[in-house]
Amino acid sequence: MNLPETMRAVEISSPGGPEALRLCERPVPRPGQGQILIRVAFAGVNRPDALQRAGLYAPPAGASDLPGLEASGTVVAVGEGVARWEEGDQVCALLPGGGYAEYVVTAAEHALPLPRGMDLRAAACVPETHFTVWSNIFMRAELRAGERFLVHGGSSGIGTTAIQLARAFGARVFATAGSGEKCAACERLGAERAINYRDQDFVEVMRNEAGAHLILDMVGGSYVARNLRALADEGRLVQIAFLQGAKVELNLAEMMTRRLSITGSTLRPQSDLAKARIARELEVQVWPLLTTGRVAPVLDSEFPLERAAEAHARMESSEHIGKIVLKVA
Repeated sequence: MNLPETMRAVEISSPGGPEALRLCERPVPRPGQGQILIRVAFAGVNRPDALQRAGLYAPPAGASDLPGLEASGTVVAVGEGVARWEEGDQVCALLPGGGYAEYVVTAAEHALPLPRGMDLRAAACVPETHFTVWSNIFMRAELRAGERFLVHGGSSGIGTTAIQLARAFGARVFATAGSGEKCAACERLGAERAINYRDQDFVEVMRNEAGAHLILDMVGGSYVARNLRALADEGRLVQIAFLQGAKVELNLAEMMTRRLSITGSTLRPQSDLAKARIARELEVQVWPLLTTGRVAPVLDSEFPLERAAEAHARMESSEHIGKIVLKVA
């Protein structure tokens, strides 16, 4: 396929607020060994993009400096050693960066076919949240059917995904959110109870339920100690972000006497091999659920590529429910 030399992209002019995002022209990347080049249709907008924009989350070595950790589109070129994909295949993919652009390169093993019946816009909402939730809740923390699972930020992209997947695999799901509208959305997705953290104490609610077996937290800070109190004995806390801060004080005696576990991870710095393993498990375990509609991405809003700053402002307002996407082509 004849490819253009340059493409439209959104870059970070300097660390700062949403206004730091600006439209630019960049060379079209070329796929290397084991990589594919995707002509991007839609790119997902995620919190790590905002952290990178603010200068708080540097891309890993060798990754594009452009934001964007997930996209959907069409394969337009393949590198050496790629057997699964051909030009013309439609995919959604986890990216090391670079999604806010007309073309992006990623490892071939980090791409997945569109779930049958799903369009490109919806598919762009899938990779980042599903890789994160599956790897942390099911692979790392081993959520089991019948367990009580609490997810904070239940109306976020991660939260809406976690609620649906946990419910689909038989867990009892609880969620926190910051408004009646958001709580209602969580319950429609499968949470048996959504807790408005502005006027309810999730610790009290969960202790009345005999405690959570597993909590997924993105808040950190003061929530960590409260999460430990909300856990059942031998419960697990999984930390994937820390909006209130990363440094906390813990009562280790409580952890030891109640046999509690704290773990967590970030997705982007993991090895290509680790991400490929997550992709394989998703295709086997989750893609059938997406195909049947039992699990579905929740789309909040769509912005054209050149209005990426507005998309970031929407995300940081915390008024959204579900995912925000950029329409690229």
